[in-house]
Amino acid sequence: MKINSGPEAIEEVLTKGVETIYPSFEALKKRMMSGKKMKLYCGYDPSSPSLHIGHLATLRKLADFQALGHEVIMLIGDFTGTIGDPTGKLQARKKLTRKEVIKNAKNYKDKAAKIIDFTGTNPAKLLYNSKWLDKLSFNDLIELASNFTVQQMIIRDMFQQRIKQNKPVFLHEFLYPLAQAYDSVAMDVDLEVGGNDQTFNMLAGRELMRILKGKEKFVLTARLLTDAQGKKMGKTEGNALNVNDSPKDMRGKIMKLPDEVIDQVFDSCTKINSKTLKSLLPRDKKEKLADEIVKTFYGETEAEKTKKEFNKVFREKELPSEMTSVKISEHALGLLDLLVTLKLASSKSDAKRLVIQKGVKIDGKVEDDWKKTIDIKKGMVIQIGRRRFAKII
Repeated sequence: MKINSGPEAIEEVLTKGVETIYPSFEALKKRMMSGKKMKLYCGYDPSSPSLHIGHLATLRKLADFQALGHEVIMLIGDFTGTIGDPTGKLQARKKLTRKEVIKNAKNYKDKAAKIIDFTGTNPAKLLYNSKWLDKLSFNDLIELASNFTVQQMIIRDMFQQRIKQNKPVFLHEFLYPLAQAYDSVAMDVDLEVGGNDQTFNMLAGRELMRILKGKEKFVLTARLLTDAQGKKMGKTEGNALNVNDSPKDMRGKIMKLPDEVIDQVFDSCTKINSKTLKSLLPRDKKEKLADEIVKTFYGETEAEKTKKEFNKVFREKELPSEMTSVKISEHALGLLDLLVTLKLASSKSDAKRLVIQKGVKIDGKVEDDWKKTIDIKKGMVIQIGRRRFAKII
């Protein structure tokens, strides 16, 4: 596949959804305009069974480079995933077994294939870093570690915070950046792509490439997706939009995103350019974003179906076409017991919280007495919040 070295195409790739480029934007642009093929990668540690919307930003960036003719690699950190990346953590991550990380990564390629192409004339590669990290001896580890100082590692902000709070910093956490750095050496890449929270780890790889290979490695950090409070959107903060979510849940979560973050998600996670984005009315942006994300993973038909259903329930205030149906033999149940039986609450305390917050409706009427006994009737519809329904049959 011929390399596209056109300045406009390169400019778009190096600005859309991009935070920082090392050593500089100009240096990477010059390299790309030379017409020489680049090898680049992004690593994904399988700490969860699903990729999330934050990963979508880096997958889009890999797809951008692939479209220009460059060689892209999706790297599964089946080795590093067992260590646990300490980035941003005020305590050590729970260590995972190799079996657990492999299970978590089971459908990563299938989901990533919605964004990057693993077939065709310029196919993306899927690699696992255990292929080379498993082979390192203790002597190899000592040699690699000799290229970095304790001061370089301990200066990281989360380690400094732990020290101030008298919390432990484990030695294996020091070794995580070293393991990630060696990925670049093993694959002999020209560029690494990652979220801007990965800057330290990626620059460690840049340094190791310089020392061991005498080679420049570029680093491109994708803009981190944050919520309205500035917290990273992901599993840790409990605001993750997983690509394994159903089409319905995916649209629902997007429609709940604060208006302030819609433009950044558009910029990082879709193909839509800034000119098209500016042409959209503010009230239409969120729906358009939901259309694009659902369509990416489930196709246009499913995206249209979820849009009609969402509008029916939330704009026209009608009941959803499909809802969970549950058979109940009792003639009456306490409200809390009913919610737990219908699996609309995880426990009685959870159910009580929902009732007190006026988040429970029965046949469209708010129920705010958590002590109430409910007469069970066929066809009764219980609603939690705006999106969860159950019908008694």
